[in-house]
Amino acid sequence: MKVYLKIHRHNDMETIACCDEALLNKILTEGNLRLEIGSTFFGGDLLAIDKAIEILSEASYFNIVGENITNMAIAQKLLPKEGIRKINNIPMAMKMMF
Repeated sequence: MKVYLKIHRHNDMETIACCDEALLNKILTEGNLRLEIGSTFFGGDLLAIDKAIEILSEASYFNIVGENITNMAIAQKLLPKEGIRKINNIPMAMKMMF
């Protein structure tokens, strides 16, 4: 399995965006919610999911979208399953450490 992963750096902060390979450039809508999985934010390197999990495990901030990456993040205890929100039945999650 592969995912797209992009690291955004601003000053001393890094935010990592990661999505399942098949979701890049998709738009999810449900009611008044809209999630654009655009290449500008998510379209970084195409990586094996294990490598992406390794990078995400070191991150203080991340946004992840997709069944594969969210399931793996839960399995690796990067976030609890209660932290998952679904839009059009596609799981997504955000991690923020202050």
